[in-house]
Amino acid sequence: MADQNTPQRSTAPLFTRQPPPTPRLRTLETLDEVVDEIADREPVYIRYSHGPATDAEAGPSLDYEAAFTLPGLSVASLTPEPWWTRSPKPWIARRIRKYAELDAPDRYAWLLAGEVVGRGPDHEPLVRRVDVIARLAPQVLSEAAEVYEEMFEAGRDSRADASDG
Repeated sequence: MADQNTPQRSTAPLFTRQPPPTPRLRTLETLDEVVDEIADREPVYIRYSHGPATDAEAGPSLDYEAAFTLPGLSVASLTPEPWWTRSPKPWIARRIRKYAELDAPDRYAWLLAGEVVGRGPDHEPLVRRVDVIARLAPQVLSEAAEVYEEMFEAGRDSRADASDG
């Protein structure tokens, strides 16, 4: 009988090819460059980590609360949903902003494509066959925050007074 804590392992490689070290990664400098990159391929994900080369060495993500190895890298989708009929820029800015809390001095945001092999404990996609696209320059995070604050009622949620609409 299999151990209940042993997940079904994908035989797919974690990365499609060995990722370049951080200094050799292509860097997107503006939010418009990110939008253009996402328009050219679907789906695109964002990950905050020590970088793809480090992730390739370390292996799949961990569920730290459960001390459990996940079947892929934990990511967040940046590609707008089909029902989103507005410009993709505010959607992408919002998604970058929502996950910016994962940014830290020794970590950075990078974009990737990949095959979804499951969902993590917070319903996030878990991917393998990762194809590294580019890293995001710090100013992209700042620009995304500005667009988010300008285009959305940041922080408003369903707990607001029902008379607010």
